[in-house]
Amino acid sequence: MIIPEELKYTKDHEWVKIEGDVVTIGITDFAQSELGDIVYVDVDTLDETVEADEVFGSVEAVKTVSDLFMPVTGEVVEFNEELEDEPENVNTDPYGKGWMIKVKVSDVSEIENLLDAQGYKAIIGA
Repeated sequence: MIIPEELKYTKDHEWVKIEGDVVTIGITDFAQSELGDIVYVDVDTLDETVEADEVFGSVEAVKTVSDLFMPVTGEVVEFNEELEDEPENVNTDPYGKGWMIKVKVSDVSEIENLLDAQGYKAIIGA
């Protein structure tokens, strides 16, 4: 189970890479392994401001559909369009090619509410 130390995490299994006031968001290695083969990533919130803990999209796997929850409040400024043709990138490279959205954060202090790698490991029992 890969859990990069430099990222932040949510209890809902999203990861957050912080680059100033823009964050990149995806789902964790644990989440993709629990879901199984990802066949579709749906994000219809591009150019919208989404509140923390609200749904920003969904991931469809062979056996289930799972909502994606916004870790911080902000405007969705980019969607990883490669996932339209290659949703399996979420399985093969969840922290790289499998990123989902980029968000311009409204309130950077919300980042303090996210888990560090150790906190996330405790949640998943790693």
